Amino acid sequence: IEVPKLSQMECQNISNAVDNLIHALEEILELTKTEDESKSSEVIGIKWLTGILKAIPSELGHAQLVRAVWSAARLQGEVQQQGALFDVLGEDGMEIMFQIAEHLPQISSISESELLPIGYDNNISIDATQSSYVDVEEERRQYLLQEAQNAAQVAAIAKAEAELALGSRGGGTHTVSRKSDQRLQKAAKKAAKHAEQTLKAAKDAGAIVDEQDWIAFSQAGTIGTGGLMNRSTGELQELQQSLLPEGSRQLYDKKDLPSGTEREYGEGYEKVTIPATKRDERKLHQRLSIAEIMSSECARLFEGTKSLNPMQSTVFEAAFNRRDNLLICAPTGAGKTNVALLTIASHFRDVGLLSSDETRIVETGKKVVYIAPMKALAQEVVEKFNSKLKPLRLIVRELTGDMQLTKAEADSADILVTTPEKWDVVTRKSGNDENSLGNQCGLLIIDEVHLLADERGAVIESVVARLHRLVESRQRQVRIVGLSATLPNYRDVAEFLQVPSKGLFFFGPEHRPVPLQQQFIGTTTNTKDRWLKEKLMNEICYEVVLDSLRRGYQVMVFVHSRKGTGETASALAEKAQEDGELEKHFVTKGKEGTSGDAHSRYADRATKSRNREVSLHFPNGLGIHHAGMLRGDRKLTEQMFNDGAIKVLCCTATLAWGVNLPAHTVIIKGTEVYNPEKGSMMDLSILDVQQIFGRAGRPQFDSSGESTLITTHDAMQRYLDKLVRPVPIESNFIKQLADHLNAEVVGGTVTNIEEAITWLSYTYLYVRMSRNPLAYGISSDQYSDDPALRNHCRELIDTAAKFLDENRMLRYHTDSGNLGIVDMGRVAAHFYIQAESVSTFNEKLESDTSPSDQKLAHLVCCASEFKNVRIRQEELNEVDEIIDKACPL
Repeated sequence: IEVPKLSQMECQNISNAVDNLIHALEEILELTKTEDESKSSEVIGIKWLTGILKAIPSELGHAQLVRAVWSAARLQGEVQQQGALFDVLGEDGMEIMFQIAEHLPQISSISESELLPIGYDNNISIDATQSSYVDVEEERRQYLLQEAQNAAQVAAIAKAEAELALGSRGGGTHTVSRKSDQRLQKAAKKAAKHAEQTLKAAKDAGAIVDEQDWIAFSQAGTIGTGGLMNRSTGELQELQQSLLPEGSRQLYDKKDLPSGTEREYGEGYEKVTIPATKRDERKLHQRLSIAEIMSSECARLFEGTKSLNPMQSTVFEAAFNRRDNLLICAPTGAGKTNVALLTIASHFRDVGLLSSDETRIVETGKKVVYIAPMKALAQEVVEKFNSKLKPLRLIVRELTGDMQLTKAEADSADILVTTPEKWDVVTRKSGNDENSLGNQCGLLIIDEVHLLADERGAVIESVVARLHRLVESRQRQVRIVGLSATLPNYRDVAEFLQVPSKGLFFFGPEHRPVPLQQQFIGTTTNTKDRWLKEKLMNEICYEVVLDSLRRGYQVMVFVHSRKGTGETASALAEKAQEDGELEKHFVTKGKEGTSGDAHSRYADRATKSRNREVSLHFPNGLGIHHAGMLRGDRKLTEQMFNDGAIKVLCCTATLAWGVNLPAHTVIIKGTEVYNPEKGSMMDLSILDVQQIFGRAGRPQFDSSGESTLITTHDAMQRYLDKLVRPVPIESNFIKQLADHLNAEVVGGTVTNIEEAITWLSYTYLYVRMSRNPLAYGISSDQYSDDPALRNHCRELIDTAAKFLDENRMLRYHTDSGNLGIVDMGRVAAHFYIQAESVSTFNEKLESDTSPSDQKLAHLVCCASEFKNVRIRQEELNEVDEIIDKACPL
């Protein structure tokens, strides 16, 4: 095409036209920008904030809620702002919180005078109030008057708090001066000074002409008849607590703790006693007769029991007559094991191994797998189930690290009792083989499922996620039953286990067979000397032990180290000897009744025990129990305590999770537990505290149980807080994501990044990330842009896959997203070797490809599996002897 030639004038005209077009476009863009800015400044203001917060119900009241959000926006730092917003709006307001988070700078720029006055009526239209005439000076006077009243109310509350803190100590023989009391008094003085200043400002502005105006105004206060200035200390405390949002109430207020809670102050300690919850049988489910609700053969599992207790009767229909997944949350000792037996009977009936009035064969695996949290508990479950199921010719076997089974033994077993790690290994190796042990499971029972919060919880997540995907791919149901202590976020756990609403049951403390009285004792000494702290705790522990022994009860004292069991037993014996109480209350030798007879029966065996401390403490009526003892010595100690040959048993937490050995009185001495990962001491988990407390009270002998926690004063307040407002359990899966991803790739269930993201969505980690994204490093912007969290899951999987690829455990093709199996990854998955250990091996073998035997032994010792193994002081001589005589290296 021939391009026409243009004259100079025509070129000039075109150039002018283009310039005019550019100017016009610039004006349009500038106008649009101005309109946008105007619109933005108009929208993101008090009107917008008030409107968006109307959807959130709050005990604060609408005006206070707006002010609280405005205050949060003025904080320094995004983390502090988001944390404050979450405290104000809660989980239910998460969606609105994300909308507000985008406009925090604009919200913080709102002036305080624009905020809604206290007592603002939600039904009044803001447009209507803005369109009417406003007297600025009058509004300012009303604002100052309101500020004066608010400040006076705050001062009255602060004064009441200080008086209550001091008044609660009055009349006692001992008082404790605490920093918290000093802070309350200081805050009361500060609030009174602020009230004086605001009152003066209101008077200066003409809002208060004389004292009569102020009195009349204060008596017509907006919060209840008569305002706050004329309320008594008790009324102010009660009103304050009713107005505060959940999660911000003060611990010293008795309203937070159950009614009847008492505080006692002694020399160097404070004691809080929470009374036992009264058990009202009339409010509980009617007990069901076993003979009337199941066939005679199924009823043989409950031989010796005529009826189910109220908790078991409540869940009977769901456990026995349906095949839905179940989650049972109930206190320790409520009878969850019998619920497990109900589901076992139901399963064997459905697969045709037990006869029934109804004939229905379900297509599922025939085996029952019972996952216990530790080997000691697995042994106890095997013994109990064997006694119940042996008459029905059903075989129960233990499958743990201590008890290996041949293929024939495993195949012949009807019930396998195992640990999370062992079953994880079995299912990793099962693959797609229909006849493999891992694929023969038709009922999976997970005991103590609240251990999801523990470091080992990641293994449970892996096992359950693998099972969910297996069920979906094969379209063959495998029932999951979760047994747990009481949990604050049990609905999250139910979602993870895929439990329907009709399969979810939560039972409170009223379902304990023996009501439990709880005591929390906090030492108030300021010394940093560990020996003095230990001495004070031993003295307090001795007083609690002696009080229980005087009333004829046995006591279990839980400590947190093996060495501590013997030291505590010695300290108690020495103190009792000094006070002349040892022969009278501790020693059982020569006493009348069952304890004296039991002492005679066990005296010879205790003296000949291979554990020196068992024979040392037995004459004093004391015993020790921990995992480092030989199994025979542990069994002997359990029998002696159960029969009454010893009165006091000093033990570690292993006994709380394992053997069912209750006592009337349970004491936890100290709450500091060494964390090898952090290399420092940390608080004992509240779940462990509740588990140990659950050992208090013997159903066949006691009408109540007593539990005592002895700790520092600061720690006592933290435990009381967790008791009243339990913290949701979170996931630890991220720490072990690489290990479990490698196992899925080796098992063939994950072949690319997309499948890995889908697999991750079946974990408890995904459930908690959706509920509490901030705790897992997900910002409000990220969550609002990606509510399904696909992008965040992709980041996690990508990071783990790259780490595994760098250590030659799998092949990650970043372009296609494919994940390939390699031999090193297969070995690590099958032999349960951590990815971190493989990384260490690779690093050390790069510099020396032909190491000596000595270096290989050192290399094994460098594995992360052994990082928490420490040589104890008493083991040094034995190690030196092995090095000198037995070790050729």
